[in-house]
Amino acid sequence: MLEKRQQLPQEEFINTDYFIYCLEAVEDVEIDQVTETQKKLDQLTMQFGVGSIYKTCDTIEGLEASLNTLVLDDHNFKNYEIIYLVITGEANSICLNDYYYSLQEIAELFEGKLKGKILHFSNAKVLDLDEEEAQYFLDVTGAKSVSGYGNDFNELTSSNLDIAFFNLFKEDENILDVVEELHQRHYKSCKQLDFRLYY
Repeated sequence: MLEKRQQLPQEEFINTDYFIYCLEAVEDVEIDQVTETQKKLDQLTMQFGVGSIYKTCDTIEGLEASLNTLVLDDHNFKNYEIIYLVITGEANSICLNDYYYSLQEIAELFEGKLKGKILHFSNAKVLDLDEEEAQYFLDVTGAKSVSGYGNDFNELTSSNLDIAFFNLFKEDENILDVVEELHQRHYKSCKQLDFRLYY
């Protein structure tokens, strides 16, 4: 399984309060290629000093193993506030290797394991949950919030807005303040992509 840790100069690394854990769905994890997502995470590290771990997965087992490794084996887990998922899918599902999994199934896989985490989906998939679905996911996993976009890729990637969103957490830990600030600074992109937060 491909793993890439963004390295920071030692003194900066110590000052980093939180990290981003990114999981990107690819067709084949054996093929080593630099994706747009990796480039954006590098940019986040170089420009803003936000560290991240990048992993790829091509099956539901790969997704489960990657998140379990993070939760069970990584002693820095408490520093990973944001889990960034770059995975295709539909309103209430993700797609891996041509199979669709509902967010309800994903919630059950990670029951109680995502306490206090912010799960953020890129606009590789639309995120459209009703109140009951969102509440179920949050209750079962323990996640603090789930965010993403109502409008799918459609030639406009959310990666720049994602990076802006992640960077705002350096200044403020309150998710509602961060989202308000994001809308003030990037109103047009938030509207265009239909930024959504469930908490």
